[in-house]
Amino acid sequence: MNARAADNPAPKGRSRRNFAGSRPVMDDVARLAGVSKQTVSRVLNDNPAVRPETREAVQAAMRSLGYRPSRSARSLASGRTRMLGVISFDAARYGPANILTAINTAAQKAGYLLSSIALDDTADHATVAEAVDRLSAEGADGVIAIAPQYRVGRALADTRLDTPLVVLENETRGGTPLATADSRAGARMAVGHLLGLGHATVWHIAGPSGWSSADQRVSTWEETLKAAGAEIPEPLVGDWSSDSGYELGRRLAARPDVTAVFASNDQMALGLLHALHEAGRRVPEDVSVVGYDDIPEAAHLLPPLTTVRTDFAEIGTRSLRLLLDRIDGRTGERDEPMIPVELIVRRSCGRPAEKG
Repeated sequence: MNARAADNPAPKGRSRRNFAGSRPVMDDVARLAGVSKQTVSRVLNDNPAVRPETREAVQAAMRSLGYRPSRSARSLASGRTRMLGVISFDAARYGPANILTAINTAAQKAGYLLSSIALDDTADHATVAEAVDRLSAEGADGVIAIAPQYRVGRALADTRLDTPLVVLENETRGGTPLATADSRAGARMAVGHLLGLGHATVWHIAGPSGWSSADQRVSTWEETLKAAGAEIPEPLVGDWSSDSGYELGRRLAARPDVTAVFASNDQMALGLLHALHEAGRRVPEDVSVVGYDDIPEAAHLLPPLTTVRTDFAEIGTRSLRLLLDRIDGRTGERDEPMIPVELIVRRSCGRPAEKG
């Protein structure tokens, strides 16, 4: 690099060019900083062995030249692609969508790009395996699977994956790190709150069978009623949608003995509120309702919905941290507790009306 060229900064907002007319490369940075190309590579990869004054000289040369390291150059230097894979299911739902956003934000801060594959709820074992193979072929340094269904967890456990894996919202074991919220604690809070208000029992609109969160909530709902000596009604199974909550809610609204309902997510609770209003059943005077997830609209429903808040951003951020730990060889250093949930009490719950 000609010294005169290095002394004349590029116009603001434009990259420097070397004399060949191409963008500056690592050799140009090394010459300007007075170090070896290997030292520039170590600075790019945050090697702690580089002295602070050397690191500053290299970074100053990069700024002066307008040097932007290519992803391929970093990959060759570090043996990594700086790309992570994400497999998601039902990504349009509130929870998975927010988890994916949090993963993407955390990955960008850590200097990684995401390659995401969205599969639908009907994906079978072969489809899951194909998604894993595709991400491996792309050179993903690691994979995060947002896998809310048990069968997906089993498919992942059966798939040979040479790169680190973190699973979200499942109960997969066998050394695979997990990042999940405490659905059992959330269901216990919801049912306990309604029983504490004096309701004789609590009906339940469950999520689809085979989903880890839905199964955990329905089993905990039943256990909590049993421990309280309350009658255990037959659960009504929905599909997470407001439409299913509405259809099942119409059945509940027709029963005068229903005074309290716990819905496994807020969308189904929204449909339930619609059905109750349509049937002339007042909330909370006639029927108390608790949802799950605390979607942004929950506070603005009529009445505002009591619900269990899940920190989806924390699930996504933690999963990314767990994956980077595994990529860097930091495994088994700590047991990750389940992410706590919180009962948000609003005006959709009240004491049962007195009979007579």
